[in-house]
Amino acid sequence: MQHRRKAFAILAVPLALIITIVAGYDHLRGTAFLVQAGDIGGPIRAIAEWQSDDVAESGVQIPWRGGALNGRTYVASDADDPPVLLVPGVHAGGIDEPRLVQFARDVASMGRTVVTAELPDLKTYRITTRSTDMIEDAALWLSSDSGHAPDGRIGMMGISFAGGLSIVAGSRPSLRERVAFVLSFGGHGDLPRTLQYLCTGVMPGGATRPPHDYGVAIILLGVAGRMVPPEQAGPLEAAILAFLHASHVDVLDEAEGQREFARAKGLAEALDEPARTLMNYVNARDVARLGPLLLPHVAEFGGHEALSPSRAPAPPFPVYLLHGLDDNVIPAAESALLAETLRARGADVWRVATPMITHAEVDRAAGLQSVWMLVRFWANLLSE
Repeated sequence: MQHRRKAFAILAVPLALIITIVAGYDHLRGTAFLVQAGDIGGPIRAIAEWQSDDVAESGVQIPWRGGALNGRTYVASDADDPPVLLVPGVHAGGIDEPRLVQFARDVASMGRTVVTAELPDLKTYRITTRSTDMIEDAALWLSSDSGHAPDGRIGMMGISFAGGLSIVAGSRPSLRERVAFVLSFGGHGDLPRTLQYLCTGVMPGGATRPPHDYGVAIILLGVAGRMVPPEQAGPLEAAILAFLHASHVDVLDEAEGQREFARAKGLAEALDEPARTLMNYVNARDVARLGPLLLPHVAEFGGHEALSPSRAPAPPFPVYLLHGLDDNVIPAAESALLAETLRARGADVWRVATPMITHAEVDRAAGLQSVWMLVRFWANLLSE
């Protein structure tokens, strides 16, 4: 990681000087944000810290029509821009996931209040229509009853699958006039099309790239009841969740992760057929065998309009689409196609696909042009 940071810092120092002289304050703030998000040290860090506010954090309960969501507020010492609702994607860490926490701090330090909202379905690897309802209700609360939005206007940001859902939620009648912008970071445009890629590795346009294997596990979790007898669905879902939990733990503690993977394999052996074979494919990360079995179900599983911004009403607010070129969870073509769809409906869209991002994290060095594209992207977003 150090060589990436050094490469970025070498580019960022002269870039920051050029921006300061030529492009002005907003682009300097975009540079400062990018330096912080990339955790860049050295002389350029001083410029970032000059632009940054101190941030205070606290927990909060966010009401929604079905109860309350766990949340956290990040309040800048001199917050004067519209507050932002930030929603994590499909990840067991939820609002406590370290990269999300740091991202929230970085956005807040640019002079905004950020509220993160935890969606229990996404946290347990389920993509559901009620998650869109939760985002809508959380955004309504932030814009009206939170005390953070005196003029009723807010920004919205969603990571991964929450990106597409945030665009859908923001486009609903209750929010359309309250939203200043929506950022979809590594998000989808059409959910069935994305699920089809995860099953086949074929991207929109016909190019191929091996998909991340956890995608088929998530799809199987969602359609298990359609693929096995009713009495097998519950045990199969439990085994899938054990595998997904092991994948999460493995990132933090490899030895513990291996123990959890062994537990998932043990649960598979206790299953009856056909659930056992399906779970063995999950444990073997065998997308080639499992994907074609899931493919007939993706249209029904992901077809509801509440799950795809390409099927929702056109948003009246600016939409920012940020994607990694080599994303193998949600391909970058999803953002490109969504941009085309939204622009055709009259929406204002900013889109950047960059080699500096993997799925939803800035973690690669790149050339000056790629850095400048990201600076302009964040400068415009942060000025909304």
